[in-house]
Amino acid sequence: VQLQASGGGLVQAGGSLRLSCAASGRTFSSYSMGWFRQAPGKERAFVAVLSRGGGSTYYVDSVKGRFTISRDNAKNMVYLQMNSLKPEDTAVYYCAASPAYSEKHDQGRYVFWGQGTQVTVSS
Repeated sequence: VQLQASGGGLVQAGGSLRLSCAASGRTFSSYSMGWFRQAPGKERAFVAVLSRGGGSTYYVDSVKGRFTISRDNAKNMVYLQMNSLKPEDTAVYYCAASPAYSEKHDQGRYVFWGQGTQVTVSS
């Protein structure tokens, strides 16, 4: 599976962005999909995960109620809707695929990664 993230940009605090991740390959629906982010000077960190069929989701506490992860298996797409953005959400965002759904933040569970898209939130 190859992943291509897009949709990042510059937005003011309180604004919204929707990130997209396009996947190639016929096995997309076999993978749970996650979003991670890496802020300047920090390690890459878990943001959200979505199960294969979309029925289960899990978010890091800092984005609960503001971000929504979703997928369209017919289009091989996964999305991250980000609302009420804060300057601390500024980071490079990555999509990733895992063969199993887990609410653990272990990045080692993810076997395919996209290239990242920059999100910058100004105050």
